[in-house]
Amino acid sequence: MRLAVDGDTHLLVLTGAGVSAESGVPTFRDAKGLWEQHPIEQVATPQGFAADPGLVWRFYSQRRRRAREVSPNPGHLALAEAEGRMGERCLLVTQNIDGLHQRAGSRRVVEMHGSLFETRCARCDRPAFPDLEEHGPGAGGLPQCEACAAAGREGLLRPAVVWFGEMLDPTRMRQVEAFMGRAATGRFVFLAVGTSGVVYPAAGLVLEARAYGADTWLVNVEPTENRGAFHHFVQGPSGRVLPELFEWS
Repeated sequence: MRLAVDGDTHLLVLTGAGVSAESGVPTFRDAKGLWEQHPIEQVATPQGFAADPGLVWRFYSQRRRRAREVSPNPGHLALAEAEGRMGERCLLVTQNIDGLHQRAGSRRVVEMHGSLFETRCARCDRPAFPDLEEHGPGAGGLPQCEACAAAGREGLLRPAVVWFGEMLDPTRMRQVEAFMGRAATGRFVFLAVGTSGVVYPAAGLVLEARAYGADTWLVNVEPTENRGAFHHFVQGPSGRVLPELFEWS
C-alpha cells in the first residue's frame, strides 16, 4: 500500500515513542513502571520535582546522555525527505522529546511534550532555552535561574518538558490547528506513526483531522487502540515502512 502525494497535498504527521524506540532510545521504565527502583511519578511530575529536584535532574541528565548516543533511523530520514519535497505543506507533530527528527533534517516540527535539550524556570515565565548541560549532584549542583536571581529571588531551573499532570503549550496546539485549517483547502493527509493511540490529546488528533476532511493513515508495529479512526493501516516498523510508503507525483 502506497500513500500518493501530489502538488496539492498537505501532510500532517504525528509521531510517537515507537519511532524513537527503533533508534534504541530507552524508555527508562521496566515492566513495573520504575526507573532505578523509583516510580516514574517521582521523576516526571511537578510533585516529584518539588520533592527531590536532584533526583529529577539526574534522571533527565541520563536521558540526555542516552539520546545523544543514538542516531536517527530510516523512518526519521523519510519524514525529513517528505518535508524537503513539500515545504510548508508538511508539518510534523511529535510526542517525542529526543530531538531525533531535527537531527534527521526536519525543521517544521511541533514538539507537543517539549524538548529534552531545553530548560526553563520552575518559578518565572522566562522562555525556555537550549541547554545541553548535565545538572544535579556531582555535576555542578542544581541550576538556578539568572532572571530570578537578578530580581532578588530564588528560582530553580527544570527540564522544559511536559510532565504528567501538566497542560500542553496552547501556542503549539494552535499551530497544529492552523495547519489543519490550511490543509482543508486542498487534499489533506494525516499520518500517525509509532503511537499507542491512548495518550490524549495526541490520540485525538486523528478525529480532528477527519473533521477537516483528512485521509487518515496509521503506521505501527501493531494495531492501536484508536485503529478504527483511520482509513488505512500499514503494519510494520516505521524504519522499514516509511522509506517505501510515499508515492510522489
